[in-house]
Amino acid sequence: MLVSESRLLSSSAPPSMAHCSEDRIPPPHVGVDQSMKPVLFEIFGEMWTVQSRIGQGVSASVYRVSSGRAATAAVKEFQADTQAGDYGYHKERSVLEHIQGHKNIVTLYGVFTNHSCLGISTHCLLLELLDVSVSELLVRRSSAVQPGRLQEGHSMWLIQHCARDILEALAFLHGEGYVHADLKPRNILWSADDECFKLIDFGLSFKQGNQDVKYIQTDGYRAPEAELQNSLAQAGVEADSGCTAAVDLWSLGVILLEMFSGKKLKDTVRSQEWKDSSAAVVDQIFTSKSLLCPAIPVYHLRDLIKSMLRHDPKLRGAAGTALLSPFFSIPFAPHIEDLVLLPSPVLRLLNLIDDSHLHNEEEYEDIMEDMKEECQKYGSVVSLLIPKENPGKGQVFVEYANSSDSKEAQRLLTGRTFDGKFVVATFYPLSAYKRGYFYQTVQ
Repeated sequence: MLVSESRLLSSSAPPSMAHCSEDRIPPPHVGVDQSMKPVLFEIFGEMWTVQSRIGQGVSASVYRVSSGRAATAAVKEFQADTQAGDYGYHKERSVLEHIQGHKNIVTLYGVFTNHSCLGISTHCLLLELLDVSVSELLVRRSSAVQPGRLQEGHSMWLIQHCARDILEALAFLHGEGYVHADLKPRNILWSADDECFKLIDFGLSFKQGNQDVKYIQTDGYRAPEAELQNSLAQAGVEADSGCTAAVDLWSLGVILLEMFSGKKLKDTVRSQEWKDSSAAVVDQIFTSKSLLCPAIPVYHLRDLIKSMLRHDPKLRGAAGTALLSPFFSIPFAPHIEDLVLLPSPVLRLLNLIDDSHLHNEEEYEDIMEDMKEECQKYGSVVSLLIPKENPGKGQVFVEYANSSDSKEAQRLLTGRTFDGKFVVATFYPLSAYKRGYFYQTVQ
């Protein structure tokens, strides 16, 4: 496969890049014809191998690719010779090129044209490869709830982390004059290497005041004014767009409510009760969960969500204003489930070492050597630490060169036995590890 056009937005190839998902793309295991995926892409003079198809939509497919230098990335390939494919490519490329540089927005490394052996040319984006989406986090959290227990949402720590990251992305995006217009759980992804959530998929984005997309937002996350506009467009009625950056705040409000409640709210936001008073429904959801977390001031989160779900878009405020909410001034600790769900380059191993081993210097050094030797089987170990005192006493912290190695180690070490004990392996924030800060995680 040859490249006739290429444009690299960065002077160097991406290091351990991180996932991009395409709007309207199902999870990789849902109805994707793996037999039709390309085998190679030639990108900027280098051959990249297609490892898997990670999404497929109406106008584009997304692939995980790797180069001979062990770098990984995502290629978003738009359908050839179709109006939707060409429009989608030029639209997303244009928006991404204008908004690069923010830590909470997916990075575009470059664009290229791919020529297959069948003589078909396709436009492609080379993107940062990210990790788990909020949609996947919701599914995993829901499936982890034990039978007979109340439906539980995500921890305050995780909700706060996601809310802050995406509000910062929106504040930047809106400051540049753009509206995302399709904010939903599948379009918010975790970066294992940067330890933050990032916003992806700008296929429906538009410049505020110059909306060139008739139908915006996804059902379940669609603001009332977008619902009205879409209905008028479907009926063939020409009307001035009343959609502003406030539509993104509405979508985020629903997403945060889903993360708190632990369930999808598509039917709820379609109900007449919601249309009559979304604030009353939000109050009901928070009241029903108040017994689960009585000591946590969840009313700050409730008020933040309610401010985003005001029916009048002029009353929703701006993303920058939302970041001033008291909710973001509260220090939360992660739950152990959070550290299982969110990959990072650091692995934390529990249930391994007795206190008696920590105070015998010879045994301690032997254990350090044994653990390093074992952990190096799964990837390049940068450092290894076993604190002798609390916090973190007796826990093993292993820093790998990248999150790919730590994910493989977590997968292979979990459930293994070491000195007769079953290993429990979670991830751990790299930033906290570097500072020598060890969370006393909430169980």
